[in-house]
Amino acid sequence: MEQLDCVVIGAGVIGLAVARALALDGREVIVLEATSSIGSETSSRNSEVIHAGIYYPTGSLKARLCLAGKIALYRYCEERGIAHSRLGKLIVATADEQIPTLQKLREQAHRNGVDDVDFVDTTDLHDMEPELTAVAALRSPSTGIIDSHGFMLALEGDAENAGAVLVLNTPLVGGRIEAGKIVAETGGKDPMAFRCNALVNCAGLKAPSIATLIDGLSPDSVPESYYAKGNYYTLTGRNPFKHLIYPVPVDGGLGVHVTIDLGGQARFGPDVEWIDEINYDVDPARAENFYEAIRRYWPGLQDDALQPGYAGVRPKLSPRGSSANDFVIQDWEEHGVDGLINLYGIESPGLTASLAIADQVVARLRAAG
Repeated sequence: MEQLDCVVIGAGVIGLAVARALALDGREVIVLEATSSIGSETSSRNSEVIHAGIYYPTGSLKARLCLAGKIALYRYCEERGIAHSRLGKLIVATADEQIPTLQKLREQAHRNGVDDVDFVDTTDLHDMEPELTAVAALRSPSTGIIDSHGFMLALEGDAENAGAVLVLNTPLVGGRIEAGKIVAETGGKDPMAFRCNALVNCAGLKAPSIATLIDGLSPDSVPESYYAKGNYYTLTGRNPFKHLIYPVPVDGGLGVHVTIDLGGQARFGPDVEWIDEINYDVDPARAENFYEAIRRYWPGLQDDALQPGYAGVRPKLSPRGSSANDFVIQDWEEHGVDGLINLYGIESPGLTASLAIADQVVARLRAAG
């Protein structure tokens, strides 16, 4: 049976970032991707926002890795010429009773080290966004947007230049712990089995189900998974905004917000639709709820101006109505299997945090020797 060093499961943005970091660290790396292309699920079905690190509990992995990842991501984009723009974001209150929430968000941002977040004078707010209706707003100048596919292509290129190998159409179908090593079995056109020193599960939505395939890993170590679908709708006609516009957060997400692509076009979303099975269909009828939510801060939205765009699914670790879970980077100290790292619940701000998450994986494997 062939012996390999590091195997990464999943070629989304997290898997590619991890593969790059491991290869640059001198490890032999194979990336197994079940589909025919990189980043075809969560990594390409999001808002493409570079988050500042405002919302997350202080000291959490989300807070720490978002902040570190943001800094690393802007630097990487500049070095590699990846399209991005530091547009800035406005978080808006449309009623007086929402202002205390903004105050708490400002305090949380500052506790997290995002100390450039502050209130905008209402006169300045009107000058910044004339069509916006709000009684108060926070401005986050370090929030931006990125070409996520360009970013993933750059990660893939770096990983391959450092010796990593990407194998598409190759799902993991089984595994076991044997003589202190992880044995992985793959499907696809050319099924194979091999031993590896390290296996990093970056399978995103499927990370829990992938973990259950490994015989010898305690089922109690694998968290329950839940799916929160987010639907996006595109704006027909002129985009009136220069900044990303976010309402105060809602259960399961950050509310129906305005994001702007690198071509200047506006899109709205995501909403939160809890689902039992993964699907990416966008129901045109759900746009009715979008009109109501958007008109709270943009009354000028015209009827029939929204068209179905696309949908993404967040890999949640907690059900509807529960507090959001932190990222989980689970290693042998938690599950007892040497060389196995499972990444669970890597939803937003996973894209922003991807380089920092990869550094965490490298550090843990180094510590294990």
